Amino acid sequence: MQSLRGQLKTRFQLYLFLDRYQYPRFHDLIIPSSNGTTQLDHVVISKYGVFIVETKSHKGWIFGNENQKNWTQVLFKKKFSFQNPLRQVYRQKKVLSEFLAIEESRVFSIVYFNGNCCLKNDLPNNVMTSCLDTYIRSYTDQIFNDEEVIEISNRIESFKKNSNLKLADHLESLRSRHNSMVTCPRCGGKLLKKVARRGKNAGGEFLGCVNYPRCRFTRDL
Repeated sequence: MQSLRGQLKTRFQLYLFLDRYQYPRFHDLIIPSSNGTTQLDHVVISKYGVFIVETKSHKGWIFGNENQKNWTQVLFKKKFSFQNPLRQVYRQKKVLSEFLAIEESRVFSIVYFNGNCCLKNDLPNNVMTSCLDTYIRSYTDQIFNDEEVIEISNRIESFKKNSNLKLADHLESLRSRHNSMVTCPRCGGKLLKKVARRGKNAGGEFLGCVNYPRCRFTRDL
Protein backbone atom coordinates (compact mmCIF):
# COMPACT_ATOMS: atom_id res chain seq x y z
CA MET A 1 0.00 0.00 0.00
CA GLN A 2 2.83 2.40 0.87
CA SER A 3 4.46 1.67 -2.48
CA LEU A 4 1.19 2.43 -4.30
CA ARG A 5 0.78 5.73 -2.44
CA GLY A 6 4.34 6.65 -3.37
CA GLN A 7 3.71 5.93 -7.05
CA LEU A 8 0.52 7.99 -7.00
CA LYS A 9 2.39 10.84 -5.34
CA THR A 10 5.05 10.80 -8.05
CA ARG A 11 2.39 10.57 -10.74
CA PHE A 12 0.68 13.66 -9.33
CA GLN A 13 3.96 15.59 -9.19
CA LEU A 14 4.66 14.80 -12.84
CA TYR A 15 1.13 15.92 -13.69
CA LEU A 16 1.56 19.24 -11.86
CA PHE A 17 5.06 20.23 -12.94
CA LEU A 18 5.66 18.77 -16.41
CA ASP A 19 3.66 19.82 -19.44
CA ARG A 20 1.91 16.69 -20.70
CA TYR A 21 2.30 17.70 -24.33
CA GLN A 22 6.06 18.23 -24.10
CA TYR A 23 6.51 15.32 -21.70
CA PRO A 24 4.00 12.51 -22.38
CA ARG A 25 4.13 9.96 -19.57
CA PHE A 26 2.98 6.46 -18.82
CA HIS A 27 2.58 4.71 -15.50
CA ASP A 28 2.77 1.17 -14.14
CA LEU A 29 4.04 -0.54 -17.28
CA ILE A 30 4.85 -4.24 -17.39
CA ILE A 31 6.83 -4.99 -20.52
CA PRO A 32 8.30 -8.25 -21.84
CA SER A 33 11.90 -9.00 -22.72
CA SER A 34 14.03 -11.94 -23.75
CA ASN A 35 14.69 -12.48 -20.03
CA GLY A 36 11.29 -12.19 -18.39
CA THR A 37 9.28 -9.04 -17.70
CA THR A 38 10.10 -5.74 -16.03
CA GLN A 39 7.78 -3.35 -14.22
CA LEU A 40 8.23 0.40 -14.71
CA ASP A 41 6.62 2.84 -12.28
CA HIS A 42 6.77 5.83 -14.63
CA VAL A 43 8.09 6.51 -18.13
CA VAL A 44 8.40 10.09 -19.43
CA ILE A 45 8.95 10.74 -23.14
CA SER A 46 10.49 13.93 -24.51
CA LYS A 47 12.65 15.33 -27.29
CA TYR A 48 15.50 15.16 -24.78
CA GLY A 49 15.27 11.47 -24.02
CA VAL A 50 13.16 8.74 -22.46
CA PHE A 51 13.13 8.84 -18.66
CA ILE A 52 12.44 5.91 -16.35
CA VAL A 53 11.38 6.96 -12.84
CA GLU A 54 11.60 4.29 -10.15
CA THR A 55 9.71 5.47 -7.05
CA LYS A 56 10.79 4.54 -3.53
CA SER A 57 8.66 5.49 -0.51
CA HIS A 58 11.12 4.65 2.26
CA LYS A 59 11.30 6.76 5.41
CA GLY A 60 14.17 7.37 7.82
CA TRP A 61 17.87 7.23 6.96
CA ILE A 62 19.04 5.46 3.81
CA PHE A 63 22.57 4.05 3.65
CA GLY A 64 24.14 2.63 0.50
CA ASN A 65 26.46 3.30 -2.38
CA GLU A 66 26.40 2.73 -6.11
CA ASN A 67 28.07 -0.69 -6.04
CA GLN A 68 26.46 -2.33 -3.02
CA LYS A 69 24.05 -5.19 -3.66
CA ASN A 70 21.68 -4.01 -0.93
CA TRP A 71 21.00 -0.71 0.79
CA THR A 72 19.88 -0.20 4.40
CA GLN A 73 16.95 1.76 5.77
CA VAL A 74 17.21 2.85 9.42
CA LEU A 75 13.87 3.76 10.96
CA PHE A 76 13.25 4.15 14.71
CA LYS A 77 16.57 2.36 15.41
CA LYS A 78 15.48 -0.62 13.32
CA LYS A 79 17.34 -1.66 10.17
CA PHE A 80 15.78 -2.98 6.97
CA SER A 81 17.62 -4.18 3.89
CA PHE A 82 16.38 -3.61 0.33
CA GLN A 83 17.76 -4.13 -3.17
CA ASN A 84 20.06 -1.41 -4.51
CA PRO A 85 17.60 0.46 -6.76
CA LEU A 86 20.39 1.47 -9.14
CA ARG A 87 20.75 -2.21 -10.02
CA GLN A 88 17.01 -2.36 -10.55
CA VAL A 89 16.93 0.56 -13.00
CA TYR A 90 20.04 -0.79 -14.76
CA ARG A 91 17.97 -3.71 -16.05
CA GLN A 92 14.91 -1.55 -16.67
CA LYS A 93 16.95 0.71 -18.93
CA LYS A 94 18.23 -2.22 -20.98
CA VAL A 95 14.79 -3.80 -21.33
CA LEU A 96 13.03 -0.57 -22.27
CA SER A 97 15.62 0.42 -24.88
CA GLU A 98 15.29 -3.05 -26.41
CA PHE A 99 11.50 -2.88 -26.32
CA LEU A 100 11.41 0.55 -28.01
CA ALA A 101 14.26 -0.29 -30.41
CA ILE A 102 16.22 2.81 -29.43
CA GLU A 103 19.80 3.24 -28.28
CA GLU A 104 20.32 2.65 -24.58
CA SER A 105 22.18 5.97 -24.36
CA ARG A 106 18.88 7.73 -25.07
CA VAL A 107 17.19 6.26 -22.01
CA PHE A 108 17.83 7.90 -18.64
CA SER A 109 16.99 6.27 -15.32
CA ILE A 110 15.99 8.05 -12.11
CA VAL A 111 15.58 6.72 -8.57
CA TYR A 112 13.19 9.01 -6.72
CA PHE A 113 12.72 8.69 -2.96
CA ASN A 114 9.53 10.58 -2.19
CA GLY A 115 9.06 9.43 1.39
CA ASN A 116 10.33 11.38 4.40
CA CYS A 117 13.90 10.09 4.18
CA CYS A 118 17.50 11.28 4.16
CA LEU A 119 20.19 9.80 1.91
CA LYS A 120 23.28 9.43 4.09
CA ASN A 121 25.86 8.63 1.39
CA ASP A 122 27.09 10.41 -1.71
CA LEU A 123 25.17 9.00 -4.67
CA PRO A 124 24.88 9.74 -8.40
CA ASN A 125 22.76 12.73 -9.44
CA ASN A 126 19.98 10.46 -10.70
CA VAL A 127 19.19 9.39 -7.11
CA MET A 128 17.14 12.11 -5.44
CA THR A 129 14.58 13.04 -2.80
CA SER A 130 13.21 16.19 -4.45
CA CYS A 131 13.18 18.32 -7.62
CA LEU A 132 12.25 15.42 -9.91
CA ASP A 133 10.75 17.70 -12.55
CA THR A 134 13.73 20.07 -12.39
CA TYR A 135 16.10 17.17 -12.99
CA ILE A 136 14.14 15.98 -16.04
CA ARG A 137 13.97 19.51 -17.46
CA SER A 138 17.74 19.89 -16.99
CA TYR A 139 18.18 17.70 -20.09
CA THR A 140 18.15 20.20 -22.95
CA ASP A 141 20.04 18.50 -25.78
CA GLN A 142 17.47 17.35 -28.34
CA ILE A 143 17.94 13.71 -29.36
CA PHE A 144 14.50 12.93 -30.82
CA ASN A 145 12.45 14.92 -33.31
CA ASP A 146 8.70 15.49 -32.88
CA GLU A 147 7.80 12.53 -35.09
CA GLU A 148 9.99 10.18 -33.08
CA VAL A 149 8.45 11.34 -29.81
CA ILE A 150 4.97 10.66 -31.22
CA GLU A 151 6.07 7.26 -32.54
CA ILE A 152 7.53 6.20 -29.18
CA SER A 153 4.45 7.42 -27.30
CA ASN A 154 2.08 5.66 -29.71
CA ARG A 155 4.00 2.42 -29.39
CA ILE A 156 3.70 2.45 -25.60
CA GLU A 157 0.04 3.51 -25.74
CA SER A 158 -0.79 0.72 -28.17
CA PHE A 159 1.05 -1.81 -26.03
CA LYS A 160 -0.82 -0.72 -22.89
CA LYS A 161 -4.17 -1.11 -24.62
CA ASN A 162 -3.44 -4.58 -25.98
CA SER A 163 -1.20 -6.17 -23.35
CA ASN A 164 -2.55 -8.99 -21.20
CA LEU A 165 0.40 -8.91 -18.79
CA LYS A 166 -0.66 -8.62 -15.16
CA LEU A 167 1.19 -8.11 -11.88
CA ALA A 168 0.91 -11.86 -11.17
CA ASP A 169 2.72 -12.58 -14.45
CA HIS A 170 5.48 -10.17 -13.49
CA LEU A 171 5.90 -11.72 -10.02
CA GLU A 172 6.13 -15.20 -11.54
CA SER A 173 8.70 -13.88 -14.02
CA LEU A 174 10.71 -12.41 -11.13
CA ARG A 175 10.76 -15.72 -9.28
CA SER A 176 11.87 -17.60 -12.39
CA ARG A 177 14.54 -15.03 -13.30
CA HIS A 178 16.04 -14.82 -9.82
CA ASN A 179 16.22 -18.61 -9.55
CA SER A 180 17.97 -19.05 -12.89
CA MET A 181 21.41 -20.69 -12.89
CA VAL A 182 22.16 -19.80 -16.52
CA THR A 183 20.92 -16.22 -17.03
CA CYS A 184 21.87 -13.12 -15.05
CA PRO A 185 18.70 -11.73 -13.38
CA ARG A 186 20.17 -8.25 -13.45
CA CYS A 187 21.14 -7.70 -17.09
CA GLY A 188 20.17 -10.88 -18.95
CA GLY A 189 23.74 -11.94 -19.72
CA LYS A 190 24.99 -15.50 -19.38
CA LEU A 191 26.13 -16.79 -16.00
CA LEU A 192 29.57 -18.40 -16.12
CA LYS A 193 31.24 -20.67 -13.59
CA LYS A 194 34.21 -18.86 -12.03
CA VAL A 195 36.74 -19.42 -9.26
CA ALA A 196 37.28 -16.85 -6.50
CA ARG A 197 40.88 -15.65 -6.49
CA ARG A 198 40.94 -13.84 -3.17
CA GLY A 199 39.05 -13.30 0.05
CA LYS A 200 37.56 -15.81 2.45
CA ASN A 201 36.10 -17.84 -0.44
CA ALA A 202 39.36 -18.04 -2.42
CA GLY A 203 39.42 -21.24 -4.48
CA GLY A 204 35.66 -21.69 -4.31
CA GLU A 205 33.42 -21.72 -7.36
CA PHE A 206 30.62 -19.27 -8.03
CA LEU A 207 28.51 -18.01 -10.94
CA GLY A 208 29.37 -14.60 -12.37
CA CYS A 209 27.87 -12.51 -15.14
CA VAL A 210 29.57 -12.54 -18.54
CA ASN A 211 29.20 -8.74 -18.63
CA TYR A 212 31.52 -8.14 -15.66
CA PRO A 213 32.67 -5.48 -14.71
CA ARG A 214 29.66 -3.56 -16.07
CA CYS A 215 27.43 -6.07 -14.29
CA ARG A 216 28.76 -7.45 -11.00
CA PHE A 217 26.03 -9.99 -10.27
CA THR A 218 27.24 -13.22 -8.65
CA ARG A 219 25.53 -16.34 -7.34
CA ASP A 220 26.94 -18.89 -4.91
CA LEU A 221 27.16 -22.52 -5.92
